[in-house]
Amino acid sequence: MRLPSLSNIFRLGLKELKSLRADKTLMVLICWAFSGAIYTAATGVSQELHNAPIAIVDEDQSPLSSRIVDAFYPPFFRQPQMISLAELDAGMDAGRYNFTLVIPAHFQRDVQAGKVPDVQLNIDATIMSQAFIGATYIKSIALGEVNEYLTGRRDSAATPIKLTSRVRFNPNLNGFWFGGVMEVINNVTMLTIILVGAAFIREREHGTIEHLLVMPLTPLEIMMAKIWANGMIVLCGVTFALLVMVRQVLAVPIAGSIPLFLAAAACYLFAAASIGIFLGTLARSMPQFGLLLILSILPLLMLSGGVSPRESMPEMVQNIMLAAPTTYFVRLAQGILYRGAGIDGIWQDLLAMTGIGACFFFVALLRFRKAVTQTQV
Repeated sequence: MRLPSLSNIFRLGLKELKSLRADKTLMVLICWAFSGAIYTAATGVSQELHNAPIAIVDEDQSPLSSRIVDAFYPPFFRQPQMISLAELDAGMDAGRYNFTLVIPAHFQRDVQAGKVPDVQLNIDATIMSQAFIGATYIKSIALGEVNEYLTGRRDSAATPIKLTSRVRFNPNLNGFWFGGVMEVINNVTMLTIILVGAAFIREREHGTIEHLLVMPLTPLEIMMAKIWANGMIVLCGVTFALLVMVRQVLAVPIAGSIPLFLAAAACYLFAAASIGIFLGTLARSMPQFGLLLILSILPLLMLSGGVSPRESMPEMVQNIMLAAPTTYFVRLAQGILYRGAGIDGIWQDLLAMTGIGACFFFVALLRFRKAVTQTQV
């Protein structure tokens, strides 16, 4: 068995780049994934309260109730719509209001008398991302206005402790800071698997795999060529996304070293590309490959800690995902880009990710040899 030739790997990689350039569909996908997809993922799905429509039924018409009405304003809420009690159900049913607040008659008189009047808050719970946040905001605003009206202070009675909160890494709690960066991380996984796997399927469908078989090439050289060529495209896209889309367009500060992140991403590309080749050897056509992508990419993206914290998942799922390189890549990427971690803070995840990637590469190589042998027969 001869050693792999760097010259063969380089020339095969150039062939991969030319084939990719001729595939207009994949080129459009790559351009969109690292530009428009980053922007829409960051700004299109808001996890915080923003311009929530609210209606208020003010049956008291007192200075205190008017004070509460005036306390709701953008950017958290739209200007409150004053409605009657008879209009409440119809407005909620039609989805015109996410929240409706009912201030009862004699509200100010009861508050001043030391009573505890009931204020009804109706919530459209179909907006799960904002329902509980909005309820907390409304409660805080209403209590603050009542306390300030009665005592001149917005906070309630003195407590035995004073809790001072410090928000790290995202002081304004901007959701798009998280969404844009995580979309970059997720697209590294998605595009690497798609590009490398599709490249192998394309070889089979176009019949060029037979041309490679008559050349003095080894499966290792063919695999390495596909990995470096497609990996270089993804790394270029990631660099553009971080420097232009994330840092300039979205104005999201990057705390850590971009070169360190790109170096870690290059190691991860090795593992993700091996998964792509493995799936390519299992599939016999591009439609089959697409079905396998659904079964593999969705769990990798949803259960790796990028969408929700791993600690909130069942313990069995956490243990299973330890065998996926995506888990370690997401963790080290968040550490570098969000918290400014250095190599001393990510080396364990980097080592685990590279080791798992080597295992996937070995399995993919065995499958690749088998697929080549079957094609040759």
